[in-house]
Amino acid sequence: MLSVHKCHKNLPAIIKACCGVALMICVAAAQQPLRPVPDTGGANLPAQRVGPNDLIGVSVYDAPELSRTVRVGSDGMMRLPMLKQPIKAQGLMPGDLENVIASALTADGLIVDPSVTVTVVEYTSRPISVVGAVKQPLTFQAIGPVTLLEALARAGGLSPEAGAEILVSHVQANPGDQAGLVRRIPVRGLIDAADPELNIPLTGGEEIRVPEVGKVFVVGNVKHPGAFPAVDGTQSSVLKMLAMAEGLERFACNEAYIYRREANGQKNEIQIPLNKIMERKSPDVPLLANDILYIPDNKSRRATFGALEKLLLFSTGVTSAAIYGISR
Repeated sequence: MLSVHKCHKNLPAIIKACCGVALMICVAAAQQPLRPVPDTGGANLPAQRVGPNDLIGVSVYDAPELSRTVRVGSDGMMRLPMLKQPIKAQGLMPGDLENVIASALTADGLIVDPSVTVTVVEYTSRPISVVGAVKQPLTFQAIGPVTLLEALARAGGLSPEAGAEILVSHVQANPGDQAGLVRRIPVRGLIDAADPELNIPLTGGEEIRVPEVGKVFVVGNVKHPGAFPAVDGTQSSVLKMLAMAEGLERFACNEAYIYRREANGQKNEIQIPLNKIMERKSPDVPLLANDILYIPDNKSRRATFGALEKLLLFSTGVTSAAIYGISR
């Protein structure tokens, strides 16, 4: 009973002593300097390999003079104050770059056991370009996983003039990439069939080019001359192109000509029995992209390949009257 009485008697002194200790701790904490960290705007982008011109946030624990944002040079090197040599940052993951910076600080005798944190503030080394027959061509940075369909969606999707293939090439080589390799992606398989194997992942440094569909030029004695899409060799033919041109005029010749420029630049003139094809007495003839199907007038001299090409270059809205005026 006596000891309990003594504790109660000394309780105000004990409380006073505890409050004094707590006050001393608070004052000591307030006197400690704050450690500044690089202002990254809250950015901590998905971890990808660092590339030239990327903006990196470096934080070194208890070393505010070394904590800052640093832009990687165009040579892939990163330069930190007080380090004797620049650091090769290109191709490293942020975690690997932390270890390299820590080793450099130790090797230069600046910090015995440094604790380094690296965050990516801005990627500028991973551009993806979408060009060609899309609604809104653009270039954006591959921040995190990106697929081919997502890139096309950012470009507003394919335009009506898009061809049957999408060409994906690496114009900027990253570690493990094969620069210059072109992959052909069929539009039907990617979009219509939704084949997941064709929806390839993109990592940056790619150019997505959507060529316009090839055209077959129908000129001469037809009702509506013009350029019509050539889907492929099995779906583009003389009869189908004539149907798209709304048929022949009354003075159409019995013979027609296909003018074709081969891959080696050679010009070919192919005569076809138009009258027999129309009467189903001769098989239909397939047409290729950039072919010129020319139906001359049976009362006029037909135009040459060179004259037709010049006229098509001048205007794709070719009229029968213009063709008739060209002599052989």
